[in-house]
Amino acid sequence: YDVIISSPLKRALHTANIINMANKEIIIDERLRERNPGNLSGKPLEVTNREECWNYYSTIKYGTSEDIKEFFDKVKDFLDELKNREYKSVIIVAHSGISKAFYGYFNGIPKDGKFLNLGLNNCEVKEYIL
Repeated sequence: YDVIISSPLKRALHTANIINMANKEIIIDERLRERNPGNLSGKPLEVTNREECWNYYSTIKYGTSEDIKEFFDKVKDFLDELKNREYKSVIIVAHSGISKAFYGYFNGIPKDGKFLNLGLNNCEVKEYIL
């Protein structure tokens, strides 16, 4: 790999440092930060309908949480910019929500708009080609 690009959140940076066996540069990119839950932060999952919360076409607004389309657009901008870099291989360390946005970028938005179960599991690895 040429570089590691990581979310700025501590748990992602911790992982990035652990896997950086070649001691390459780790770049922090704010666009890889997990979807902002707004005023739902710290609340139990039951306060939302998670299926609707991760539905690209949902019009339901949960508190001040980040809009899914804006969140996906932020990730799309990151990936579009990455295409123009001269890296051959990049490791990206991020979060489940980011992996949902990656899924949408590479596979398109499902007809039903549902992304809840389309992200990666903890520590799961996925390879994409830009």
